[in-house]
Amino acid sequence: MNYWLFKSEASTWSWDQQVAKGETGEEWDGVRNYQARNNMREMKLGDRGFFYHSQKDREIVGIVEVCAEAHPDSKTDDPRWECVDIKAVATMPTPVSLDMCKAEPRLAEMVLVNNSRLSVQPVTEEEWRVICELGNYSG
Repeated sequence: MNYWLFKSEASTWSWDQQVAKGETGEEWDGVRNYQARNNMREMKLGDRGFFYHSQKDREIVGIVEVCAEAHPDSKTDDPRWECVDIKAVATMPTPVSLDMCKAEPRLAEMVLVNNSRLSVQPVTEEEWRVICELGNYSG
């Protein structure tokens, strides 16, 4: 299994909206960055990810799972853009802020800490464990 981080402005697509989609999940559409798109092309069914509220809150608020591998983004006719579908798995018991990540030495190399603008990014297994520890998530 691989791990990822999905960023969204809460005013555009919030954790509550993601949770409301239930088991069917939702397309992670609208991504127009080649590196982020390429990350989605690498995703497999069952991969897990962090749901991160960017802008105002800047914190990891939930855990998601990839429920459909890369396919054409339904929001555009441009064949260059693809997306995956994700579904909510669990709310992070304690949200993990960007400041908490930056203060944690074990996360010094994390993409979120070093390139916080990338909207879909990989997370190492060790980083996954550390974030889950910080967020009191044991699932």
